[in-house]
Amino acid sequence: MADSRLRALVADDEQPALAELVYLLRQDDRIGEILTASNGADALKILQATDLDVVFCDIKMPGLDGMDLARVLSKFARPPRIVFVTAYDEHAVAAFELDASDYVMKPVRAERLTEAVRRVVSAGTPTVQPPPADDTDDEVIPVELAGVTRFVQRSTVRYVEAQGDYARLHTGQNSHLVRIPLSTLEERWREAGFTRIHRSTLVALAHVDEMRVDSGRCAVRVGDDWLPVSRRHTRELRDLLVRSTSLRG
Repeated sequence: MADSRLRALVADDEQPALAELVYLLRQDDRIGEILTASNGADALKILQATDLDVVFCDIKMPGLDGMDLARVLSKFARPPRIVFVTAYDEHAVAAFELDASDYVMKPVRAERLTEAVRRVVSAGTPTVQPPPADDTDDEVIPVELAGVTRFVQRSTVRYVEAQGDYARLHTGQNSHLVRIPLSTLEERWREAGFTRIHRSTLVALAHVDEMRVDSGRCAVRVGDDWLPVSRRHTRELRDLLVRSTSLRG
């Protein structure tokens, strides 16, 4: 039988508070795997690579704070539930405007945390959201460069290359390395018009400018770049391009 318990992330820059929260959560049978992060940036890295059900996070953390983290997560294709765990009550209204499941004050009492978990469970675990209808639902991907977290919109990504357990996102002028397997992005972005053209390449159909077949070898042009298409993906890609072009027309 599959494990139906919640997979959780705990984010807090104060180690004693983090350890205490992890300890209390482990006493709850509804909680399964627990991952930890000491700041918002590390939490984002984990969430990029792993689908989780709930995030228990502090608000005041260095760099990316808990509120900023929640705003970014709301743009994810599969956003986890958010429970804020903080010593400050002045952010409660803003927290619930961000659709937080609960707002727990420190020091955390076991029975209060149990109630927070109950609220997460009763709200239902996150499910795959419907395909985005327009750019206002565009997914945001956090990327880190020289210690600074930037946010890349999925709609600006032209193609993605696999690099081991990482993926390199290519936009118009730049590329960004993120710790997400290509297979994960393929599944997550399929409904947004991305398709596999090679074992190491995912392309956005909307950004394909040209398709060429020469001596049995197929390639597509995306901006100034020519990307090879494997034989097994050629026919499917041609059909998808024809279909997407007719829909746009």
